Amino acid sequence: MQILITGGAGFLGAKLARQLLARGTLSDSNGQQQAITNIILLDRVAAQGFDDARITTEIGDVADLATIRRVLTPQVQSVFHLAAVVSGEAESDFDLGMRINLDATRHLLDVARSNGNCPRIVFTSSVAVFGGDLPQQVLDSTAVTPQGSYGAQKALCELLVTDYSRKGFVDGRALRVPTVSVRPGLPNKAASSFASSIIREPLNHLPGVCPVAPDTRVWLTSPRSALYNLVHAHEIDGKLLGASRALNMPGLATTVREMVDALGRVAGKPVVDLIEWREDPAISRLIRSWPGDFLTTRASALGFISDQNFDDVIRVYVDEEMSSIT
Repeated sequence: MQILITGGAGFLGAKLARQLLARGTLSDSNGQQQAITNIILLDRVAAQGFDDARITTEIGDVADLATIRRVLTPQVQSVFHLAAVVSGEAESDFDLGMRINLDATRHLLDVARSNGNCPRIVFTSSVAVFGGDLPQQVLDSTAVTPQGSYGAQKALCELLVTDYSRKGFVDGRALRVPTVSVRPGLPNKAASSFASSIIREPLNHLPGVCPVAPDTRVWLTSPRSALYNLVHAHEIDGKLLGASRALNMPGLATTVREMVDALGRVAGKPVVDLIEWREDPAISRLIRSWPGDFLTTRASALGFISDQNFDDVIRVYVDEEMSSIT
């Protein structure tokens, strides 16, 4: 079977591709396991570090209809749509966010519809679809009320995924993924980027700037749990999702102070001392508009997973992404 991953050169896209290569099979539209013969990695730059004949790298604009028609052929049975303009950038550049986050998703769904093979599509949404006056714990029934352009764009895409699935054009699943921490690499333009940089940079003996107050609540998932849930979302029977294809993913509720305390337990006080507390009002406003805790009854019943504590999340990052703490 053939698989398309948008954002395939990014951290999660590349990790997902490697996990799928190791797995070797995925379910087709009938729920039967099929050997993975080709994974197409679409991004603005070529994906690096692959020497497997099953990998095809494609450079292109995910919002360009001709590009989507080229890579999403009727032979593609599964799509993981990870490409997006992240929260801070979508807020500052409205047109770019609408083009990459909304228009690209619409193009992808329309091409899948015209292909007529009803592919399984896993779309990464966000907890940013919620905002404003929220309950202490967001429930599966809590209304979507985004307070930023990124969240609004993701919410619109969720509705499209649900409606195209209702019509039988695609078999979609929209995952409201918590903030992923700890990500390796460099900071990006996401408002939530600090959730990785205040851990990653100090572990690498660099200053990490925290733009929000210590009591700020965040809803987190580790890369390992996020990847598990992406694959699990693909494998479950779409009929189990019911009227809405959007799901709140399980996560870990914590505060920034608790994250820093965990870093201290794992790596020691000198590492923690590298964190600079420098509040940014724009980032703080956006982050505080997002929910910090969920009750994910629906997703948990379907077998999605969460992390148990942030200490272990840091330890896994050290084990998998760093040779040692020196």
